[in-house]
Amino acid sequence: MKPYSKMNSKNTALVVIDIVNGCCHKDCEDKELGITFSKIRGMVPKLNDFISQFKSKIGGKVIFTNLTPWTKKYLPENIQELYEDPKAAYYGEESEFEQEFFMIKPGMDDIVITKNNYDTFSNPEFDKILKENGIKYLVMTGVFTDGCVLATTCGGFSRGYNFVILKDLVETTDVKVRQDLCRHLTEYTFPIMYGKTINSNEFINSWD
Repeated sequence: MKPYSKMNSKNTALVVIDIVNGCCHKDCEDKELGITFSKIRGMVPKLNDFISQFKSKIGGKVIFTNLTPWTKKYLPENIQELYEDPKAAYYGEESEFEQEFFMIKPGMDDIVITKNNYDTFSNPEFDKILKENGIKYLVMTGVFTDGCVLATTCGGFSRGYNFVILKDLVETTDVKVRQDLCRHLTEYTFPIMYGKTINSNEFINSWD
């Protein structure tokens, strides 16, 4: 049985959050700050396989998000003010490499949404596209579980969307405190507050 009985190929979209070099590639790690992505890189091949399965078996929309350069020039004032605290500052580089997708490639029929904030709904085009296509159910994957995945889920839930979070296809940086938080989100917060939280095999098999 599907996570929600009313889900179908027309009202369901797969959302792939920020699988870009800046959040995944070894060359974009900052070991001094403890920001490394080995667990993310281990997850991406499985995510790639799932995207193919989703397209062939379910046929719903697939929406990829990426980022503007994560620099002061592009980020909103509240993030800039937050980053005045050295403990919070996390500016990236203004380079095409950081914004390129990592080991995935959106297809001709896929949608790409660019954002300069954690919540994808901060780009009004996202909500507009969902409404135009009659999307009510969002299947969440990507990075970071405790960052943009969480923010987009919160933002969308407050707008009335239903969520399925694939707990084996969301990931965060390797640092222990964030790994622990990721586990708490997928084991408690997401299923209690925001949506059905299952693994990708359970989801695909539920559409038989």
